[in-house]
Amino acid sequence: MTIEWRKSSYSGHDTDCIEVARLDVRTTAVRDTKNRSHGAFALPSTSWIALIEAVKNE
Repeated sequence: MTIEWRKSSYSGHDTDCIEVARLDVRTTAVRDTKNRSHGAFALPSTSWIALIEAVKNE
C-alpha cells in the first residue's frame, strides 16, 4: 500500500507544516513535514475532523 501524503491546507505557509494521509475510510495519519523520519501518528478520521473544527472555531 502506497501512502499519499499531502500538506494540510490548515498548515502555515512557511516551515510550520504538517502532512496528512488517509490510510483507510476510518483512519488519518499526521506527520511533521520537517521531521518526516520521526514517523507519524494515526488517529480516527472522526477525531481529525473534530480537531480541525475545534481549531477553526477558536
